[in-house]
Amino acid sequence: MLYRLLFPEAIWRINRPGINAVYLTFDDGPIPEVTPAVLEILDRYNVKATFFMVGDNVARHPELLDEVRRRGHAVGNHTMKHIQGIKCTWRTYARNIADADELIGSRLFRPPHGLMKRIQMRTVNQRYNVVMYDVITRDYNSKLTPERVLDNVKRYARDGSIIVFHDSLKARDRMLPVLPQAIEWLLANGFTLLPLGQ
Repeated sequence: MLYRLLFPEAIWRINRPGINAVYLTFDDGPIPEVTPAVLEILDRYNVKATFFMVGDNVARHPELLDEVRRRGHAVGNHTMKHIQGIKCTWRTYARNIADADELIGSRLFRPPHGLMKRIQMRTVNQRYNVVMYDVITRDYNSKLTPERVLDNVKRYARDGSIIVFHDSLKARDRMLPVLPQAIEWLLANGFTLLPLGQ
């Protein structure tokens, strides 16, 4: 809660009158071992999401960026090397964002781990829409069971929630089995699943 007060200009939730919407987002891809499987699941349910991509991964797998866009999903910048702003200089951070932007070309930005300095936020926000989240599934945590990851969605999702999953090797074994269940639960509970920017 304190972090939200420090960065009020960031997007934490999106309330749209008359639409009970949530926004699925995926961080840290794209990678061939996980991202295509996520796309197949999303296609199965005919829902769209937003992928915050690491520039190094896009450089290695540009075809996955193209495929994500071809299927109608939104994309965002997650820095070039997945660096935390609080651990580097502004110049290094700015260069990392700019390098990723050259590959991804999106006005959406999410700081890795949701961490950045106040001065970085003020400056980045002049060029990008900084998108945070209000539901983090913790699918990256190897100590959690898939059931606990799903419970995080069920417990905290509400109208306007921005939900974070990860299309990464670290999260794969928990995220892939949970994602269809999470989508089914959200749809059954009256949520519309939208990509950011719509």
